[in-house]
Amino acid sequence: MRAIQIEALGGPDVLKLVDLPKPTPKPGEILVAQAAIGINFIDTYHRTGLYPIKLPSGLGMEGAGHVEAVGEGVTRFKTGDRVAYASGPIGAYAEFHVVNAERAVKVPAGVELTTAAAALLKGMTAEFLLRRCYPLKAGQFTLIHAAAGGVGQIMVQWAKAIGANVIATVGSEAKAQLARALGADHVIFYDHQDVAAEVRKITGGLGVPVAYDSVGASTFEGTLGSLARRGLFVSYGNASGPAPAIEPGRLSRMGSLYLTRPTLFDYVATTADLDDSADALFQMIETGQVKIEIGQTFGLADARLAHEALESRKTTGASLLIP
Repeated sequence: MRAIQIEALGGPDVLKLVDLPKPTPKPGEILVAQAAIGINFIDTYHRTGLYPIKLPSGLGMEGAGHVEAVGEGVTRFKTGDRVAYASGPIGAYAEFHVVNAERAVKVPAGVELTTAAAALLKGMTAEFLLRRCYPLKAGQFTLIHAAAGGVGQIMVQWAKAIGANVIATVGSEAKAQLARALGADHVIFYDHQDVAAEVRKITGGLGVPVAYDSVGASTFEGTLGSLARRGLFVSYGNASGPAPAIEPGRLSRMGSLYLTRPTLFDYVATTADLDDSADALFQMIETGQVKIEIGQTFGLADARLAHEALESRKTTGASLLIP
């Protein structure tokens, strides 16, 4: 099979297309014939070594397709089932991928496989952030950074479905128009506006009870300054580099604030949690409350171009590799 592999850490140029043996599922595993592969920022973190991996390695954590074969003892799926996965193991950038059966989910008939591959990791991230990390309520203000990105687009729509007042940040006028079309009530340009000052104006000086920040270093101070008393700062990404360390006393002085750095994998650690999260997402998609934009697709051989586009923030919505 064709697959993408890296033998050294670095920029997009380390991504190489190679031929590897088609894998065979072991007990408890399924082999997925991939219809589409999700491209996510975590893939760039693995490629650069921000999140350590053992080399040589494949890349990619998310995909969707049909079950090609099942390993011994698997009863959760059968050959031909439509499935998706978003928690690894690493190596999704390939024509076939072996996945633990307990970490895959069935894709309902009303959801396209390309949509599932584009939505599962990002959508379950939105689900746990908005429903479990902080249970957002109707009428509350929330700040959502990178609103035109893959996770951001889903979060804006989902937050509006809850009934929240969404303050979205973006980096261009085109992305501002997209955020407004998705339902954002207010839009701030984080590259040339004072995010905290704008949030205070919008909220009558109070700030937001929760802010979701996937950008990291460049937006950290603005996010911190946007929070209401006892507000929660949810730092869940590093698009501009890792968020800086903070002295705990600052949280006290700025209003008894909370700071969390969650990961999806701790919120879908059990198969039951995984199924619940995926089911909630697929329901939002099937009812039309969340629409998944596949902004760009790339061939497997063009994985380098895909990473370059993602890291230069030239993408909107989700990006896919099509094997």
